Amino acid sequence: MYEQRLKLYDELIARCPRFARKGKTMPYTSANGHMFSQLNKAGEIGIRFSKEVQEAYFKAWPSTHFTSYNATMRGYVLVPEAMLEDLDKLAEYLNESYDYVMSLEPK
Repeated sequence: MYEQRLKLYDELIARCPRFARKGKTMPYTSANGHMFSQLNKAGEIGIRFSKEVQEAYFKAWPSTHFTSYNATMRGYVLVPEAMLEDLDKLAEYLNESYDYVMSLEPK
């Protein structure tokens, strides 16, 4: 399961040429000093959004907060299973997240 999700996560990120995957044991993306997506050990993908966008997506998607290493990741939405079938649409959300972190103060 995890290896399949890692492959899918890599395919998703390959559709987004403005950034690359990082991390060997904990795959993630980051920009401007801020992490904005992650693949946890359970093979779940979390994407970071602004608080307002996050709340809108909680209402629109059957989802919840993303967790990694038994910690709730504030600002991250767990990508629902059904959304993993449309990588083009998911890439739009990931690009939206990238734009969000690029609007934050650099770390």
